[in-house]
Amino acid sequence: MQDPLVTVVCVCYNHERFVEEAIRSVLDQTYRNLQVIIVDDGSSDRSVEKIRSIHASSRQVEYLLLEKNIGYCKAFNKTLPLMKGEFFIDFATDDVMVPDRIEKQVRKFQSLDGSFGVVFTDAIYIDETGFELRHHYDYMLRKGLIEKIPEGYIYKELLSRYFIAAPTMLTRKQVIDDLNGYDENLSYEDFDFWVRSAIRYQYAFLNEKLTKIRKSNGSLSTGLYRAGNKLLHDTYLVCKKAQVLNRTDQEKSALAQRVRYELRQSVLTSNHVEAALFYNLLRELAPLTITDRLTFQLGKLRVPLRSVRTICYWLRYR
Repeated sequence: MQDPLVTVVCVCYNHERFVEEAIRSVLDQTYRNLQVIIVDDGSSDRSVEKIRSIHASSRQVEYLLLEKNIGYCKAFNKTLPLMKGEFFIDFATDDVMVPDRIEKQVRKFQSLDGSFGVVFTDAIYIDETGFELRHHYDYMLRKGLIEKIPEGYIYKELLSRYFIAAPTMLTRKQVIDDLNGYDENLSYEDFDFWVRSAIRYQYAFLNEKLTKIRKSNGSLSTGLYRAGNKLLHDTYLVCKKAQVLNRTDQEKSALAQRVRYELRQSVLTSNHVEAALFYNLLRELAPLTITDRLTFQLGKLRVPLRSVRTICYWLRYR
């Protein structure tokens, strides 16, 4: 019996330094039944030249070149009509797969029933040169960011805090079909995907480090709390979606925990519009505490606090 087809969608934007290594790590997988699609989101560097060279050397690779940058969610969705796999991986072209990653994740899926939509794993973070920085869950556990790694129906846990390294996920294609792709009104995909999928499907954890995630100054996540950054506003929009999806008091409480965190970050980074939005949302979710009120009032004074956040973040997370 043939192994199920896995589609690997590789979204590229100005990754000329990394795209060849990334795609080679896909083509060198021990798991062979793969469909590889590269979509270039209007790169302004030499990424397209690199992609054409990769295609010339491996006809296994399909590619789609977008004339202008349209954003990650829209670029990914362009590949939906082309995807043929039973499972898929959303893979950025600055990351690197360990050679047996896909094989191990498929075997994990084969031990599960159809209620499971995602298998995620541990990860290694690397810098632009490939130097190893840290391990994802070793770091989170050591810093007390999580006590254990949740599995199963983890909608509530995904609402309250970040803990999944999105590039590690292998996902059942039916999941993205059920969601009609990523929300193209958003500038990033993972939080919204987690919220909308975890309320329907179980998540399974495979305790192996199977992906190297590159951290660089150009990474989308590095700009999340810059003043005026659209990503923070999109986080608010996803929280509003979750408010509608919530079914229990525990889920409502988990969302309130997330909103409190985002309120603090908004105030500390002078994102005043988002601070007001998160504050008003929090009022709808839970009784306001004195700390909530003081945090919001501090934000209204418009005192620049970014340097305070930077120092606290360094002390907490270094």
